Amino acid sequence: MSGLAGRAGRGGTLIANARIVAPNGVLDGGWIWLRGAEIAAIGGPSDPLPAAAAGAERVDGAGGWVLPGFVDVHVHGGAGHDFMDADESLAGIAAIARFHAQHGTTGMLATSLTASREELTAMIDRASRYMAGDMPYAQVLGVHLEGPFVSLKWKGAQNPDYIGPPQLEWLDEWVSRYPGVLKLQTLAPELPGALDYIERLAAHGIVPSAGHTDATYDQIVAAADRGLRHAVHTYNAMTPLHHRNPGTVGAVLSDDRISAEVIADGHHVHHAAIKVLARAKGNGKVILVTDAMAAAGMPDGDGYELGGLPVVLTCGVARLKDGGNLAGSTLTMIGAFRHMVREVGIDIPAASAMASGNAARQLGLGGVTGSLEAGKRADVLLLDEALELRGVWARGRLQD
Repeated sequence: MSGLAGRAGRGGTLIANARIVAPNGVLDGGWIWLRGAEIAAIGGPSDPLPAAAAGAERVDGAGGWVLPGFVDVHVHGGAGHDFMDADESLAGIAAIARFHAQHGTTGMLATSLTASREELTAMIDRASRYMAGDMPYAQVLGVHLEGPFVSLKWKGAQNPDYIGPPQLEWLDEWVSRYPGVLKLQTLAPELPGALDYIERLAAHGIVPSAGHTDATYDQIVAAADRGLRHAVHTYNAMTPLHHRNPGTVGAVLSDDRISAEVIADGHHVHHAAIKVLARAKGNGKVILVTDAMAAAGMPDGDGYELGGLPVVLTCGVARLKDGGNLAGSTLTMIGAFRHMVREVGIDIPAASAMASGNAARQLGLGGVTGSLEAGKRADVLLLDEALELRGVWARGRLQD
């Protein structure tokens, strides 16, 4: 990011002369006023500035783009740290949040891996304590439990030692001890007891998600009948589409109740398959994620782990040392956004929704973040015409 002033003026920050991606369209030559942690006002070139904005620090948008900050609902780590093994000082979580904020993420779900009950509880506890603090970087909005109730056949980079059937007792304990912290959980809907577990998740306001699953088309539809509303890293680690056996992918593509994550990095999913996904789901049901692991932002090498399994990073692509399965990614949200625009051919407002608003609504946070509207949190990005980041504001704070 190019250097911008690090401290807002008395009246906040005013970004002007930019293309503002607002909910009702792009405001060419528009402006947006950030005051404190909120968006105070927004307008087009003919809209008068509020008098109170006179003391704001002015940032020239130079004809670039202003977007809502990215919301990543599936991120394991970055900058050498993982949410599963962040230390008790919470410095590791702060490092993850800072790294991803530097690449446009202003809100994220701390995402687990398949592990023991004790390890998962400890991870939720750390995330909960971090959420109770100041959070100067990307906001940790809650926890996404990826596993441990997944399919051995489609385990991907999940540790098979801890895979098992859904345990309602575990869920009840987590909800009781950490109210409001769990936001999303991924499981295989075909497992014994999974439908009851999905129903319980939905009753608690937690988004039930399918992933690492051997489910048939009919099993996914049955799960959606019980509350399933999300699919992680669509196409990856799930039964594929066949014209006589649609599988999990076919159900995700065709069931309008289910939102679909995708890892748009050019390695996990071919851009043509992403086009198919976008056309099938529409702009409102595709959610960009990074699935980033600790090696995101780090050099190539073999000194990395994911869920206790050795990982090799080669040319920025993370794979398990044994077996070669893709092991998360080193993607950033700005990278995913640019891939959608440049390679998949999605226009900027639609790609912005896929990177921000769709995820915020899925988490029940659409009234707080995910779009540029007065009164919402000042989670804002400034991009130049080449889609390079010039500035990131998380809750009104300019990130370094």
